[in-house]
Amino acid sequence: MQYRLDLVLKPAEGALVRVIGMVERRGFAPSNIAGNRNADDAGRWHVQMDIHGTRPPETLCHQLQKVYDCESVRLVPVAGASV
Repeated sequence: MQYRLDLVLKPAEGALVRVIGMVERRGFAPSNIAGNRNADDAGRWHVQMDIHGTRPPETLCHQLQKVYDCESVRLVPVAGASV
């Protein structure tokens, strides 16, 4: 199943690497990553990551919320997509 993660990350060195590592360790594969730094939001990074995998994505969201650099996580199913 394919999903999109909408993430808000603190502007810290290695934050994106930690998030990608967590995604891969939890059995998901990132297929597309896009983002930008928002100056109006204290420089936080707003990242969208398309992922696919067969494991429950709610577990991944719960684990990502524990990552210090990750301020918010939202999971969006991608309609009509399957891997």
